[in-house]
Amino acid sequence: MSGLTRPPVLAVGQRIRFDGQVRGVLEVTAQVATLEDEETPHRVVALIDLFEAADFEILFQPERRPIPAVGLMDGFPPDVAKQALWWEGHILEVLHGLPPDAEPGTEPRPGYGPGSSVTSRERVKAAELTALGHPVKPNTVGWRRRRYLADGLVGLADHRPVRKRKEFGEAPDEVVDAMRQAIREGVDASTRNGAYLIWRTQEILRQTTEGAVEPPSRRSLYRLLEKLAKGTHATGSARTRRSVAHGANAPFGELTVSAPGEVMQIDSSPLDVLVRLDNGVVGKVEITGMIDVATRTLSAAVLRPTTKSVDASILLARTVTPELMRPGWADALKMSRSVLPHRRLLSLDKRMEHAAAKPVIVPETIVCDHGMVFISRNFRSSCRFLEIDFQPTLKGSPFQKGHIEKMLDTVAGMFAQFLPGYTGRNTDLRGRHLEEENLWSLPELQDLLDEWIVAKWQNRPHDGLRDPDHPGRLFTPNQKYAALVEASGYVPVALSGDDYIELLPAAWRAVNSYGIKINNRTYDSPELGPMRRRDSGVTAKRGLWEVHRDPYDVSYVWVRDHRGASGWVRATWKHLNRAPVPFGDLAWDHVSHQLPRATEEELAQAVADLLTRAHAGPDQPPSKKPRRGKADKADRRVAARTKATTMAAPAPPAAATQHEPAPEDLVEGEDTLAEVIPLGLFDPLEDPWKRL
Repeated sequence: MSGLTRPPVLAVGQRIRFDGQVRGVLEVTAQVATLEDEETPHRVVALIDLFEAADFEILFQPERRPIPAVGLMDGFPPDVAKQALWWEGHILEVLHGLPPDAEPGTEPRPGYGPGSSVTSRERVKAAELTALGHPVKPNTVGWRRRRYLADGLVGLADHRPVRKRKEFGEAPDEVVDAMRQAIREGVDASTRNGAYLIWRTQEILRQTTEGAVEPPSRRSLYRLLEKLAKGTHATGSARTRRSVAHGANAPFGELTVSAPGEVMQIDSSPLDVLVRLDNGVVGKVEITGMIDVATRTLSAAVLRPTTKSVDASILLARTVTPELMRPGWADALKMSRSVLPHRRLLSLDKRMEHAAAKPVIVPETIVCDHGMVFISRNFRSSCRFLEIDFQPTLKGSPFQKGHIEKMLDTVAGMFAQFLPGYTGRNTDLRGRHLEEENLWSLPELQDLLDEWIVAKWQNRPHDGLRDPDHPGRLFTPNQKYAALVEASGYVPVALSGDDYIELLPAAWRAVNSYGIKINNRTYDSPELGPMRRRDSGVTAKRGLWEVHRDPYDVSYVWVRDHRGASGWVRATWKHLNRAPVPFGDLAWDHVSHQLPRATEEELAQAVADLLTRAHAGPDQPPSKKPRRGKADKADRRVAARTKATTMAAPAPPAAATQHEPAPEDLVEGEDTLAEVIPLGLFDPLEDPWKRL
């Protein structure tokens, strides 16, 4: 029943206590009341003063019953509710002399007039209902009248259909506790069926009660198991069971963030896609991503066969550097054609001129789990270098970084399933002969993922980015970023070239006459002349030179000049002109500064083209190799995964499919092909204010 009660009503003839006297109410108007007084014939008092008096009280007034909880009628069957409404009309006529649907001015029927008592009306009503074919006694009518006065319409309903039963029937409490313990024991174990849980329940019951409590029948135990295991996934998915059991017991809190980068989350997860690793070996990869809680921006995501601490550091470096446009990307993906504040960002960093439509976000706090990749010294040092607060979650508490967990699952549903070689979440959803499909290589798949993030994720309305004043309106991550920049005055300071190189993984190599060799790739530069065949002076590294490299861009390496001013010397891969460039820094000087914004249709078309291209696979699938033994195949897979972890191999050059016509073979009158101008590469040390 509700605790809400009706306020008192002041009426003529009532007796009240006011100003130390018991007075009668002579007259009541809208603003004043006329009361009896011992010294004067009457006393006029304002109602506001009367009600606020400390000793004001209405005497001899029957206690008002609480307002009945009418909403409880929704739990009754329709026929029971209809019967209660039928009784309500008759009980109201007993109480007031008129049925509830009587027209104004209607006279009461005989037996219900002003001179009749409630008891006589009950007898008349009982006789009336009996004559209509509903035999009932006057005591029953009186009993229903009292129930109606106490509980309202709910008191007239038949409570047998909604009568509360014991939660677990007649099962003893010892049996219930034993089965609960059996279910708890299986949280971190492999999934078993109900027969095992019932057997384990009987064993626990025998140990705890020493045979004093006899277990119910097997059918009763199965019914009890169905009730206790509801929502626990005791016989279902082990992953879901652990997630539910280790979830938060208290109400979920709401982390308030008001600026981009205030709280960011990072995590790794296997990607349900087969890729073609080095030497044509097929394997799976892991995706490591970082998401901004305030804007839901996926600031960076990298694919590796096995995630290492250096990959997390590179992910951090890519988060705070602009995402440059790549060859083949649609013009609708440029930052200049997005909702992002491109002009304001361009005034801070000229590299934004050719940036893609993804914000640059500098983290203030990074939340991660206790994976060895994230609690490593390498990743912690990178966070200290960038003055980022490092905040690991509690162990076994994935809900404390639920945003990145959900994002990694969304990537599988919105991106991975469109790729050839999609494996599904488990073996039940996995197809056959996936390794024979036209699989992507690791660098190619990384490029597709980067394009998908800019085209799809950043322009997709997110359910967690709703307008508080208009909950029906959704924002995209780019729209939310632009709004928060205006509201919070956030100014992203992108990472400089030297800082970017410092965050890259390091290797120690000798500088020979031919240059530097790393993973069978030779890098050389004229500036390495003073370092060739010389000792670096670092005794702890046997005189080797410190070389920093980006595993996702094999074009360049940077060598620290230990003998000079400790600056960086850039060395280029010797065979760069023979292989496609994984990451290019486009320099379109002819692009206008007043480009129109990309329309929704252009973005949708860019996403559709991307998914179609991703599903088709690479243009030139690798030729099938002769069948080898299982042991040889396993050795090649391990070697390929190890090599890909150390350095991502570039995509193989596309072979010519047909003979190219000679210049003299061209038909006269056709348009001459324009000169092919090679695109530049990303150089973090280059002056960004210099026009290319």
